[in-house]
Amino acid sequence: LEEIPPRPVQDMGNILKQGYLEKRSREHSFFGSEWQKRWCVLNRRTFYYYASEKSKQPKGNFSIENYSARLAFHLRKDSRKKCCFELTCPGKRTYEFTAPSPAEAEDWVDQIQFLLKDLRSLTIPFDEEDEEELYNDVDSSDSVNTTSHNTTLNQDEPNVEMEEDDIYEVLPGKQPKPE
Repeated sequence: LEEIPPRPVQDMGNILKQGYLEKRSREHSFFGSEWQKRWCVLNRRTFYYYASEKSKQPKGNFSIENYSARLAFHLRKDSRKKCCFELTCPGKRTYEFTAPSPAEAEDWVDQIQFLLKDLRSLTIPFDEEDEEELYNDVDSSDSVNTTSHNTTLNQDEPNVEMEEDDIYEVLPGKQPKPE
C-alpha cells in the first residue's frame, strides 16, 4: 500500500473541493453513528477526511487514482438518499458519503470524475500549448489556399508573397510594411 503523508488542512495546496460530508464508517458500531460528519478535502491526487476543518491530522486519506465516483441513492432510505455518492475501486475499499444537498453530491462526483479523467490522460486540463495547436489545426485547412486567396483579394495590385510566420492578412489598398 502506498503511504500518503498526512497533512493538516491548512498546509494543503491545490485544493479542488472541500466541505463537510457525512462518511459511512467501516465498522457499523452498535453504539456509534453509522454516518459521521467529516471535513473532506480533495486535492489533485488524494481524498483526505478530517474530524473537522480545524484538525491537524486527517482521520484518513486515499489516492483517488483508479477509483470511480457516482451518485448512489441506494445508500440511504431517508430523505437524504439523493445526496449520496460513492467512490469505488476494484479490490479496494468503497467509500460512501452523504453531501448536504443533491446538487452538492453531484458537484463532488463531477469534480472527482474530472480529476480522474485528468489523471488518466496525464495532462493539465488547460494547457496553452494545446490551445495553440488547436488553432493551428483549424488554420491548417485554410492555409493551403492562402496564395490564391491573396491573389483574388489583390486583383489590382501585384501578388505579395507572405512569409510562413506572417499572421497578418494583406488587405486591398494596403501594402505590408517592410521589416
